[in-house]
Amino acid sequence: MSVLPELRYPTVTEQVSAARALTAQRPGVCTLRQVGVSRAGRPLHLLSVGRSRRAVLVVAGAHANEPTGSCTLLAVARRVLEQRELRDGVSWHFLLCADPDGASLHVTPAPRSLFDYHLGFFRPAGPEQPEWAPSLLPPDRLPPETRALTGVIDELRPYLQVTLHGTDLGGSWVQLTRDVPGLAEPFAKSAAELHIPVETGASDAAGWPASGPGVHVMPAPGIGPAYPSLPDDARHSTWYHAHRYGGLTAVVEVPMWASDLVDDPAPHPAPAAAIGLLARRLQRDALEVTRVLDHALPRLADLDGPLLRAARWGLELVPGLASDLLHTPPADLTRAYVGSVDAFARRVPLRAAAMLLRVLRGTDDEAAKQLEGLVSTWSDAFAERFRARWVPLEHQVEHQSRTVVAAALHARERAW
Repeated sequence: MSVLPELRYPTVTEQVSAARALTAQRPGVCTLRQVGVSRAGRPLHLLSVGRSRRAVLVVAGAHANEPTGSCTLLAVARRVLEQRELRDGVSWHFLLCADPDGASLHVTPAPRSLFDYHLGFFRPAGPEQPEWAPSLLPPDRLPPETRALTGVIDELRPYLQVTLHGTDLGGSWVQLTRDVPGLAEPFAKSAAELHIPVETGASDAAGWPASGPGVHVMPAPGIGPAYPSLPDDARHSTWYHAHRYGGLTAVVEVPMWASDLVDDPAPHPAPAAAIGLLARRLQRDALEVTRVLDHALPRLADLDGPLLRAARWGLELVPGLASDLLHTPPADLTRAYVGSVDAFARRVPLRAAAMLLRVLRGTDDEAAKQLEGLVSTWSDAFAERFRARWVPLEHQVEHQSRTVVAAALHARERAW
């Protein structure tokens, strides 16, 4: 299904070391400073290139399980240093890792397969995610990582914030909080050159208008979400904090494994029926994980770590999400959208099982063995169904880097 990546994803420590090396090479252009600390006391670092007041902010590591951005951020920083025209009238700022605590728990730096990837999987519960916390918590309970990020936005007032995300299996797409005219063309050209499919019906952007294939623009405030039960709302996330200063946010997603099933714009012959089947599978799979969890609860009475909280969070989303899929008309009628929902419905119970597996190892070996079987079976079925092919890491990074630069150039041409 895949081959070992030629490169590997750097740790936060390695990111900081690389950033320090850049500042040592170009001390008149670069600075590196600490802008906050995590809940566990880990430092959050900001690398700045240039001193112009007009600013671009690039954020990596908002989701621990999406590691490509850690490479892309450094690649863009080097590109900005090498290409002086990118710094004309613009300063660039790079938040090296928005969630260093999460990064310390996701431990698959060079996955050989989806199963390998999930054996070290971690993604925090929603309220513990720096970008999403404002949509789920009152201001006085926001985690320090969120406060550091919004503090940087308040200081820099960027005309563009780019946050680097990724998907385990699928295609590439962009989410914009405001349209950036002209971005769709270079985005599509880059994806085609690097053989990365464009996810034209991304479930993350279900119901959003598109300014081009795979470039989705946040709908007007009065339009309801495609999945009403999900508690997080992008319009209350840190993505919108830049709007206070006339800016916008671009979220650039790139896959680790690609699937050509997610860029098929042809109409699906029976989308509602297909999604209904996916919803029922989601319920069944989640129930299998929940049964293991319930059986193991007596041995987890004294445990309340981030892995267990995240697994429970994911499982708690399933009843509402399944109901949304069963009772809400499809937001998109294409094969690409149904494929994206299929992937989404596989991820939720698979990720919960993977994180619970890590909790139960050494605590309940019988339950852990059962979960490992589920994680293995579901990972293999996911890869087989979507005909997964590894995207070389250098292609992931190059595509994401090109899209960041294109977004910065096209957004700069428009007065907000």
